[in-house]
Amino acid sequence: MIPESHPLQELFQDLVGRHYGDQIGIRDPQIVAYVSHLLAEFCEADQLYKVHDGADRPLADVGEMLLESDPVYGPAPSFDRERQVRKHIGDYTLFFAGMFPESINHFRLRRQRLENFVEWVKAGKESYYIVSKFEHFEYAKVAPLFASLSRNFEGCVYGLNMVKNDLEEMQHPIVRRDIVRRDNGRRTNERIM
Repeated sequence: MIPESHPLQELFQDLVGRHYGDQIGIRDPQIVAYVSHLLAEFCEADQLYKVHDGADRPLADVGEMLLESDPVYGPAPSFDRERQVRKHIGDYTLFFAGMFPESINHFRLRRQRLENFVEWVKAGKESYYIVSKFEHFEYAKVAPLFASLSRNFEGCVYGLNMVKNDLEEMQHPIVRRDIVRRDNGRRTNERIM
């Protein structure tokens, strides 16, 4: 897990906050903090695939995750398990739809797989909505956040795509050289002071 004070966490907070607030109009600090933390968390691949089926096989397919989350007709042993898997579906679909939308339709050959981008967005939005309905006891404080994520899901996806574009642009040699110059200038100023 990446600590809150890590520079990567700060970078994500800055990029998400700027795009969500300035370009999209999502100025909710809880959403910005949640999505920034999600980006940092998903830097570790095991966090992307933390939902496992009954055979302890990590699930990378949203259709299989949806089946896994069903507490009535599926294998989910409790409604808490449904919430856990649905939260992950929301996170997973938000992350991939925003950061890697081109990957969604590439490998969709099995029956349980959701076929297209629109279905992924619907699954993520619905999953956050279901998580928001767990509004009692220990989940009462975070339920409004997930309701807001569900309502703003498409905007959050669009904002993450802007973040992705910024991150790609930062990798360009000309931009990287400029960042290094600015960064060195800051370090020089810090040493003088």
